[in-house]
Amino acid sequence: MTKPIDNAKLDRIVAEARRAAEQREQGYRERALKMYPWVCGRCAREFTRVNLQELTVHHRNHDHDYNPPDGSNWELLCVYCHDNEHSRYIDHVRGAGYETAADGPATGNPFADLKAMLNRGK
Repeated sequence: MTKPIDNAKLDRIVAEARRAAEQREQGYRERALKMYPWVCGRCAREFTRVNLQELTVHHRNHDHDYNPPDGSNWELLCVYCHDNEHSRYIDHVRGAGYETAADGPATGNPFADLKAMLNRGK
């Protein structure tokens, strides 16, 4: 018999992880925003205080715990370019685009009986 899931405990764990991530992010985010112009490093979209929440700090080596004081592991990206960068990284890690075909080539011929079908209509 399986033990019932403790949803309250899971909620506490998730909330704590989110708080820790936000706290960690605040440190390097604030430093990066002071170091770099508020422009997306990919699409060159410019940001102001009004829409600054849409500008994210991307870790070039994808290690969120590597935050050198000179900011060399950071780049500012808009949320769209940041999502795209992480999607491309995930595809790269999983080897997307390099899969081998599991099935052989198609062998069906959709026009195999075409002449007979056309003759039926006469």
